[in-house]
Amino acid sequence: MLIGDVARRSGVSARMLRHYESLGLVRASARTDAGYREYSGEDIRRIFHIESLRSLGLSLREVARALDDPGFEPSALVEDLMHRTRERIANETELLTRLRRIEAAEPAGWEDVLQVVAHLRALGSESAGRRQQAALSSVLSSVEAVPVPVEALVEAALAEPDPYVAGALRWALAHTGVDGAALLGKGLASGDAEVRERAVRAIAEIPGAEATALLRTALTHADAAVRRCAAPALGARGVAEAVPTLIDMVVGGPNDTDAADALSALATDPATAEQIAVGLTDRLAGDGVGPSARRRLAQALAEVPGATASGALEDLSYDEDRAVALTARYVLRLRGER
Repeated sequence: MLIGDVARRSGVSARMLRHYESLGLVRASARTDAGYREYSGEDIRRIFHIESLRSLGLSLREVARALDDPGFEPSALVEDLMHRTRERIANETELLTRLRRIEAAEPAGWEDVLQVVAHLRALGSESAGRRQQAALSSVLSSVEAVPVPVEALVEAALAEPDPYVAGALRWALAHTGVDGAALLGKGLASGDAEVRERAVRAIAEIPGAEATALLRTALTHADAAVRRCAAPALGARGVAEAVPTLIDMVVGGPNDTDAADALSALATDPATAEQIAVGLTDRLAGDGVGPSARRRLAQALAEVPGATASGALEDLSYDEDRAVALTARYVLRLRGER
């Protein structure tokens, strides 16, 4: 079969076939009387093998080695190809994400594009100080012609390990005027516990009904750390659903001060105050509540008005643990009831 026929049937151009021959990848087995290349069936099979290997991403040098080295083992090369492909996909995905964010900023010209790119680079900088500066300046950018894409701020907030930079990013998300609560809500489903906690902390600082709804969802999350972050924020928003979790936090110890503050805020409503007092009193009556927990419960009762809370404090003033009794008596004196 002549080179033109091979090119038509294989889809490999005659020019590429000549290139393969110049590299020694394939050679026509014979020549016609007129000197034209004549390919045998075996030659054509080799051409198809070359094209198959190239479709996997092999270089022509790797193709030659695969076809001609009797001791060649494909496993290592396939593994390397998989690694290179993953890197290429990751790079392309990152580029696509960056382009989408630039598009979302609706730049009017190349100066705007360069401004967005510079801000995105600053948010991804290895310098914590530069990342913090970028987070704080994003609020100013949001009122200018080219705002920082909220998706970039959310991604940075969910990934940020430095507490100061994380705080700046949460502040930025709460003040940019663009609601990123829904995007942060996706972080609650992350398999990474740190990402989930960063998400709920950021949501807690965003005002509005959407953020409150997400915090309500977080209150039933399987992750106790997420629940402990959501409950005080809901308490500050006047959501009584948080009361049982806040009481658990007072008894358990983690973030008990934040929990007690949230209960105090909720107790300004008389009906909720009674619910809180009953909940705290019930926990005092339960088994396994040690002196430290009773002391924390006494401190939480201090800010809860009403007879139920006062009665519980009076009982605690005779507690067998001296520190608990003294705490309850002190609280009662502050309330003017002893």
